[in-house]
Order: sequence, then structure tokens, then C-alpha cells
Amino acid sequence: MRLLANENFPLYAVEALRENGHDVAWIREDARGISDDKVLPRAQKENRIVVTFDKDFVELAFRSKLPAQSG
Repeated sequence: MRLLANENFPLYAVEALRENGHDVAWIREDARGISDDKVLPRAQKENRIVVTFDKDFVELAFRSKLPAQSG
């Protein structure tokens, strides 16, 4: 599975997912500090599912008019 872990996602969880064969890009490693409105387009472009603890991503996705199958 291709995942995009938001900056607030814990390291231990990222490592566990990677150890289980998942392709995990982590915002904290390669794009620290980017705004949430840049995370969703990146996930869509890279065909990844966003994993986050932020509760506002559903609203952000809705406002961005992303298709239902988007991560």
C-alpha cells in the first residue's frame, strides 16, 4: 500500500508500516512544515492514502472537491 504519513503521524507507526512492506512517504522526513492544503494534492499526485491524526482533512478534501476515491 502507498501511504503518505502526515507530519503528526508517529515514527513508530511509520516504521511498523514500512517493516510490513508498505511504501510510506513521511511529511516529517521530506517536507517538514508544509501546510495541510499541500498534503492532499501530493497524496493524489503520488497515488497515496493520507494517514493523519488531523480531524480537518475530511473538510479539506471536501472543499478541494477531490474525487471520492482519493486518499
